[in-house]
Amino acid sequence: MKRLVLLNYFLMICFAAFSQSKPYDFRDRLNGKPIYVSGYIDQPYVVVLDNGDWLCVFTTGSGAEGTGGQHIVSSVSNDKGTTWSKPVRIEEPSAESASWSMPYKTRFGRVYVFYDYNGDKIHSMNFIDNIREDMLGWYCFKYSDDNGKTWSKRYRLPIKTTRVDRKNDWAGKVQILWGIGKPINVGQEGMMLAFTKLGKYMLEEGEGWFMRCDNINTERDPEKLRWNNLPEGDQGLRNPDFGSVQEEQNIVELSNGTLYCMYRTVMGHPAESYSYDGGKTWTMPQIPTYYTGDPIKNPRACPRIFKTKDGRYLFWHHVNSGTDFENRNPAWISGGIEKNGKIIWSQPEILIYAPGLSKERMSYPDLIEQDGRFWITETNKVQGLCHEIDANFFKNLWGQFNVSNISTKGLMINESGENLIKKEFNLPSIQEPSKGEGFTINMVANITKLKEGEVIYESRDAGKGFWLEMSANYAVKFTMTDGVKTTSWTSDAGVVKFFGTTEISLIIDYRAKIISYVINGIFNSGGKERIFGWGQLDNTMGAVSSNKIKIGDIAIGGGLRANNIVKAFRFYDRPLTVSECVGNYRSQMSQ
Repeated sequence: MKRLVLLNYFLMICFAAFSQSKPYDFRDRLNGKPIYVSGYIDQPYVVVLDNGDWLCVFTTGSGAEGTGGQHIVSSVSNDKGTTWSKPVRIEEPSAESASWSMPYKTRFGRVYVFYDYNGDKIHSMNFIDNIREDMLGWYCFKYSDDNGKTWSKRYRLPIKTTRVDRKNDWAGKVQILWGIGKPINVGQEGMMLAFTKLGKYMLEEGEGWFMRCDNINTERDPEKLRWNNLPEGDQGLRNPDFGSVQEEQNIVELSNGTLYCMYRTVMGHPAESYSYDGGKTWTMPQIPTYYTGDPIKNPRACPRIFKTKDGRYLFWHHVNSGTDFENRNPAWISGGIEKNGKIIWSQPEILIYAPGLSKERMSYPDLIEQDGRFWITETNKVQGLCHEIDANFFKNLWGQFNVSNISTKGLMINESGENLIKKEFNLPSIQEPSKGEGFTINMVANITKLKEGEVIYESRDAGKGFWLEMSANYAVKFTMTDGVKTTSWTSDAGVVKFFGTTEISLIIDYRAKIISYVINGIFNSGGKERIFGWGQLDNTMGAVSSNKIKIGDIAIGGGLRANNIVKAFRFYDRPLTVSECVGNYRSQMSQ
């Protein structure tokens, strides 16, 4: 334990020192405040206590995930996540794991925590000893009436045995289950939590289940709480066409009482479903889309949804169609609003990134909202961190549905019409990728007649620079080089309009080391052809531009091809957000 405390202290110092050496960016994971550091820490979920303090519960252990001795603890912060108290053990580490804790605060101030517990003491299967047992056994709860200082005895939830249990490796005598989202308020006085049952060890044949308690906010005797297993019947929430992996369900309640569920699959997309009768029945799960109609991508990673106090929504996901547990850097977020009884999702923005080309597996976030401010907690399974998020960031995300103005912050070149025949413009100084913020180039042009490889614009000198060229399949390709190292990334296929003008925003985000396109108001997420629609920059590249930027000769008005006309050209000395690019597009296309 002494070594663990020293490690925790050392990493806190490292986080602080590193974050002070760079310009502040709330999206940078290293700017997060440590909650806890251990061999394993997962699902750091927070409730705001009646006195304003924060109570965080999480799963921890001295070894890696699933290696035994996992237990759940609570910790308190009285300074909005900057520092945390010494963890209090809700369950002691033992041969039987206690894992995946989810807190819920009642209206009278009691805090419940719901979690898995290997109450059947299962440690072998089919003559195999020492199996991973942190998803086996019981769903339990404890409660605290003193803000997490002490915890009650253990109670077991009455999870019914269903078809998926009866076909598992223990024929239903043991259940395989876990949950990843905090319980939510439902109805007038009720609460509901979502969890996953598995039909086969390990992590196969998943389906969603829910426990609802409609008197938890009025009944103080835990023995008198009334629990209801949902959905009705013998089968949980799943789509038979979506395969074996359908897990990590989490829910929100809409303003009209409709319930909305999101969960992960290995199709490269999450799945969504609605319930219009309090969880008794659910619509057939479908792949969710952004408001543009483009399918939302996510690997086998937690697709977490949140509802804010003013009735809007946030959706943490990873914007790639990988099918395994990797590719969780960066974490992206979409804003949601209600429309016609459904949630519609904005196009995504980068929320948290780990520096460089790190393989950090950031996941299992929580949202804290207090006094008009927002925080996100997350974990890479070793460090749990807390990040304050600029409230304007979320405001602009929700504003994406209506934004329709040209962004002017950082606008260094703004040319249109006859001025573009000049062909060449002075370019502001651009820092190298390891130091600066990045830049954005926004252009409206008719480039249909360009051939593959022909340049649309460029800034090149002495073997270094960047340029955008026409690519195959009605796509564009951006390249940047410092003379030694080169990075290229191509847009999604088919984005260049065959007739009329195409609006292209190219975002170069040096801090997140991400190249992305927003073309004709649509964020490029890779389509069906690619796992990624965004690319990663080499974080070791040097300076990449000259002091001039030139519009390609054949793309100017009055040039060799009259149809290839650049109508507007803007250069920003910072990376625009996706929402700002959408605003630029709508403003320009309405003119």
